[in-house]
Amino acid sequence: MAHALPASFGRNSRFVSVGIPLIVALAIATYAFGRAGASIIVWWGVGLALGVILQRSRFCFAGAFRDLFLLRDGRLLRAAITGLLIATPGFTLLMARLVPDPSFGDLPSGAHILPVGLHLVVGGILFGIGMVVAGGCVSGTLFRIGEGYVGSLVALGGILAGLSLAAHSWNWWWQVHIGAMQALWFPRLIGYGWSIVLVIGVLALLYLAVLWWETRDAPDFPPMSSRPGAPAITFGEHLTAIQRRFLRQAWPYVVGGIALAILNIMSFTYDHALGVTGELSAWAERITGLFGMGAGTLIGTDQFDGCNLTLGDEGLLTATLALDLGLIVGSFGAAQASGEFRIRVPRHRSRYVQAIGGGVLMGYGAGIAIGCTIGAFFSAVPSLAVSGWVFAAALAVGAWIGTIVIRRLP
Repeated sequence: MAHALPASFGRNSRFVSVGIPLIVALAIATYAFGRAGASIIVWWGVGLALGVILQRSRFCFAGAFRDLFLLRDGRLLRAAITGLLIATPGFTLLMARLVPDPSFGDLPSGAHILPVGLHLVVGGILFGIGMVVAGGCVSGTLFRIGEGYVGSLVALGGILAGLSLAAHSWNWWWQVHIGAMQALWFPRLIGYGWSIVLVIGVLALLYLAVLWWETRDAPDFPPMSSRPGAPAITFGEHLTAIQRRFLRQAWPYVVGGIALAILNIMSFTYDHALGVTGELSAWAERITGLFGMGAGTLIGTDQFDGCNLTLGDEGLLTATLALDLGLIVGSFGAAQASGEFRIRVPRHRSRYVQAIGGGVLMGYGAGIAIGCTIGAFFSAVPSLAVSGWVFAAALAVGAWIGTIVIRRLP
């Protein structure tokens, strides 16, 4: 008579076949990055944490804006606002230490404070359309690659193409417009005190506005957390309960927003606020350079920190590469641990065109706006930069247009 295998056998077999090789690979990669320098190993760790946070909470800025307009579901956007409410005081304390008196004209190193002008509006609108059409922002595209989405890998190709196009038109944008624009920083205009009151006050009003919008004659949304299991008794059951809670159950959106804010504060404390597009810009230039089609020197990009078009000559192994690779690997590890990883191929060929087209719009928008949803929005707003609000408004307009586009797609 055949006996059924215990339920734990499948989990243990999966751990042996997937978990152990993954842990070994992570250990080898961490050792290699550690030998390359302290900065690289730190950003490798930040990238791993970022990938885990985004994957487990399904935190994507494209979904935050898209769901609000398409489904009147504001939970993800409210989670992003919650993260901004937490990051803003943390950033302000750090910036006040770096620049005690903002009236002298200095800007805090590592903050995302960018020139304000038409390029932010154009870039934000294009990025907003692109992220909705492609099905994810830049960070969302990277963490979905870690989950096995082939469409996101195609979208990444589009992003690289868009960044290359932006690099080739950058000098024109700089000479005609961006070079004459100023980086507006609220503390320089009204001081730290009024700046934090203004930013937190507007964020709180936006939170209430989103809550009103999604609850106005709208049905209740189901809770995201699943029913808890039986109380743990033994040590092994306690470990299983922890694994179930943190690795197998999806995190609430708000947990992802809070965790992302804390990680951003830690990143800024170490060196600079989060941003993921700069390394992709460098790779777009390297790839086009192989065919003799590189953009060459980009005027003025050395003036910006974080998520920008700076190409540099730092070699292949950089801190930003460690961050982006860590994001993908962290997402992959979290997806494997939760049993959510699998290769997902788009059912319709039109999805490939949609992914490439949306990616190109995102890449070009991020290029001329000097940042993506993490750098130019989620890091710029707590940096008390006016540019963060301009980009956010343009992003919302673009996402609204994007929802109109996807409604008409086959």
